[in-house]
Amino acid sequence: MNGRRILLVVSGGIAAYKVPEIVRALTRSGHEVRCVLTAAGAEFVSPLVLQSLTGNAVRQSLFDAGEEGAIGHIELADWADAVVVAPATANLLARLAHGLADDLASTVLLATRAPLLVAPAMNVNMWEHPATQANLTTLRERGVRFVGPDAGELACGWEGQGRLSPPEEIAAETGLLLGSLSLAGACVVVSAGGTREPIDAVRSLTNRSSGKMGYALAAEAALRGAEVRLISGPSHLPTPAGVERIDVETSLEMRDAVLADFERAAIVIMAAAVADFRPAEASERKIKKEDLAEDAGLQLQLVRNPDILAEISAERGNRIVVGFAAESHDVLAAARRKLKRKGCDLLVANDISRADAGFETDENAVILLTPDGASEELPLLPKPEVAARIFDRIEKLREDRR
Repeated sequence: MNGRRILLVVSGGIAAYKVPEIVRALTRSGHEVRCVLTAAGAEFVSPLVLQSLTGNAVRQSLFDAGEEGAIGHIELADWADAVVVAPATANLLARLAHGLADDLASTVLLATRAPLLVAPAMNVNMWEHPATQANLTTLRERGVRFVGPDAGELACGWEGQGRLSPPEEIAAETGLLLGSLSLAGACVVVSAGGTREPIDAVRSLTNRSSGKMGYALAAEAALRGAEVRLISGPSHLPTPAGVERIDVETSLEMRDAVLADFERAAIVIMAAAVADFRPAEASERKIKKEDLAEDAGLQLQLVRNPDILAEISAERGNRIVVGFAAESHDVLAAARRKLKRKGCDLLVANDISRADAGFETDENAVILLTPDGASEELPLLPKPEVAARIFDRIEKLREDRR
């Protein structure tokens, strides 16, 4: 995604005060951002702020002699790889739907052939008005993508739909708009997070997995155009844009969810930290100390959980199956043994003894192993970058197989 050119059109709504955060979210993803600011938008956010954040001049007028001498509005329209309108007021939506071109913003929007993402923000009554809804229908039929608006307390004091979507969500949807589509038409199943095996009504056996690596993989698959099913253990992470999430708790529930989508999956990635064992019996009530003999301990009988990765690897057919190995010592040797036992196409091993990688961190350092004995060690990288590297390898495996 690095180096893509994003034109951000800012219209005149109170939500324009969030635009600097949208710019920051886009530039953090490596994009170059330029801004077009309407006259009303300039009442809510300073051109100097946007210029400082983007490093580019902010365009405001269709009659700027220094720019329009070279037909600058067409240059802007042609420059963009994607155009984002945020916030999009009811007025700008109406002008866009009816093809008006009476200022720089509307002229650029009419002239561009880049994909268009619109983030509406307005009073709930304006949003629900039949005229606005008719304009939305027109724009959707033309292929315009929308993100939001969200529901909640509005600046005007009303409650309802009309809040601008969070800046991170707008940036993520922009990424989907720019995706490579290399996995278009493919169903990708990703498991993520830890599982919980109940002991009684309040206690469970679990682990430290946050799910961040699995969620990053799901987000990357969506960026590449795949239909993504994210099967997640308990997690507070937001669902990545363009991803369908299925929540589970136990290992048995995760197995059922993976198998339910297995037939139509082209790629299955088992990034979840699935419990190897579960209590043979779980009490429906809380086990209390007074229920036990004095000074007696609590003994648990554990039984093995199904080996989901080995099971799907044995039945994979033409599918690509990827496993993960969380190891605490002799990482490479242990991972090679696991790859041989499981029989998957690619194994991603990471050293969970490292404080800066693995569980509950934003970065990871992994080794990619294949059954032919090859291995590739990746340095410490942000998990989204690790996910991109893993999918690069997956796509090569798919191409080699074809």
